[in-house]
Amino acid sequence: MKQLLDSVWLRRGVSWIWDDDAFARIAKAQEVVSLRQLIRLNGSWPDDLPSNGGDTLVVAGLDACIDLMSPADADAWLSGELKTAILSFQDEYDGQAALIFWLPNGQRRFQIDLATDAVRWRCSAPNSGNQIDFGRILWGEAREYPQEILLSPDGKPAGLFHLRIT
Repeated sequence: MKQLLDSVWLRRGVSWIWDDDAFARIAKAQEVVSLRQLIRLNGSWPDDLPSNGGDTLVVAGLDACIDLMSPADADAWLSGELKTAILSFQDEYDGQAALIFWLPNGQRRFQIDLATDAVRWRCSAPNSGNQIDFGRILWGEAREYPQEILLSPDGKPAGLFHLRIT
């Protein structure tokens, strides 16, 4: 998987971050919206977003939402409701704003296949033996585009970035 050392993820695209330092760079706790708020905003987006000088929307709760569903229900919800909201966000801001999902334990939940760059989400109990194929669901197997976010040249991945989901 390609790595991104650039700060473009702070201003554009869709990201899933799990690193505390990455979160601190982009938002204050009071600026974060819930996943429920994101879904409600779909189609009636604000002129100014709450973080990063009006350029970024940080969302919390995606991990908890997925954990409450069966893998099949999560797959359907991600490919329907969430992807629709992401696409609407991208269209509204013409790719000139960032949508960032805060996943505090994401580094343990995402599994990246180094041979194929497939990205999967490890389900929690009672479905811990299952995985959800994020790559297939959210970015349609466009695996050459997602990139690992690095905060420093020798650092560990802080999240995943995708410039534009189609």
